[in-house]
Amino acid sequence: MTFDIQITARKAAAAKHQIASLSNAKRKALLTQIANNLIAETATILEANKLDIEHARNTGLSAAMLDRLLLDKKAIKSIADAVFLIAGQPDFLGAISHLQPMPSGIQVGKMRIPLGVIAMIYESRPNVTIDAAVLCLKSGNAVILRGGKEAQHSNQALAKILKAALISQQLSEDIVTVIPVADREVMAKMLTLSESIDLVIPRGGEGLINYVTEHSRIPVIQHFKGVCHLYVDKAAKLDKALAILENGKTQRTGVCNALETLLVHESVATEFLPLAAKMFESKSVVVHACEKSLAYFKHATLASQDDWEAEYLALEIAVRIVTDEEKAFEHIREYASGHTEVIVTEDFSLAQRFMREVDSSVVMVNASSRFSDGGELGLGAEIGISTSKLHAYGPMGAESLTTEKFIVIGNGSVRQ
Repeated sequence: MTFDIQITARKAAAAKHQIASLSNAKRKALLTQIANNLIAETATILEANKLDIEHARNTGLSAAMLDRLLLDKKAIKSIADAVFLIAGQPDFLGAISHLQPMPSGIQVGKMRIPLGVIAMIYESRPNVTIDAAVLCLKSGNAVILRGGKEAQHSNQALAKILKAALISQQLSEDIVTVIPVADREVMAKMLTLSESIDLVIPRGGEGLINYVTEHSRIPVIQHFKGVCHLYVDKAAKLDKALAILENGKTQRTGVCNALETLLVHESVATEFLPLAAKMFESKSVVVHACEKSLAYFKHATLASQDDWEAEYLALEIAVRIVTDEEKAFEHIREYASGHTEVIVTEDFSLAQRFMREVDSSVVMVNASSRFSDGGELGLGAEIGISTSKLHAYGPMGAESLTTEKFIVIGNGSVRQ
């Protein structure tokens, strides 16, 4: 199939003004139409997804990637519900803030505006196709979506739903493009089109993130891997800690907010680690333990440097006993990926310090890392979890896909 990304990007740049100038009521109608289309076309989407799943299994795709790829009726309803939620969120485009008079007589403020054209590059997860498109539309942006080859059938089925909604609202189809080919050369070319595309967001494995970062001529927001830690403090309630550990590690393993490393204060290790070991055994979790903790687990292997850096995305975890909170902080500083960190403690002062000093995009006290998700944090959905700090950090909702421009109001004002 012949596909010209340069022409596509130019068309998106030409169409971005149409979505940027659309009223909130019309953008809400567009998103509502998308949600209704998703529900109405559930059977078609599932049929397309079935083809992707069959192909993925035949080609040996990992269990984690299969988990991300799979759609069912419940998943489609959840996606549609998120679209309805985003559609109903308050409008922020055009909002003016910090308007204040200057000594010269002018008034100066800032207005929230779209970024323009956003290119999203992602692997597997077909739900990202809808999440990303809807968040871009809500924030007044045009979007070009490049999914992975493993989800081609699902993504193209979703593309038809998005296009149909645009047409029904008398809007240009060029506002949303789902690239119909998985050609690497198309992606490479897209990363050079700085005259048409304003921002690139890669979301996927380490190799994809590094490739996009190294080759893009367009600003990039990284959505890097999730090496998420749980630190069980000496002042922790161990029943809380065990529940948070089980949920964070075993509820869903193939996601970036799953726990990958457990740190335990040595004063509670003798009581807590047998509980953890029993739970791990019941859930078939593979353990890589430090020398001090190795004896608590029947079939653990000695943890290596690679284990502290690993994002397993599987029923696998690294475990380390630390002598005090300083060692826990030190470990997290060295190995965290900037995603999500959790402490379990009843020590209020330490919890406050953990929130202040741990430099990751989401920091939690006595709560599962699985809450590190745009939907759970009140955003409706997320385009990803940014692990770079410019210009957004953490789960990115619609407002994160905007910027501000200065506005100046005068009355024939001239500078003296």
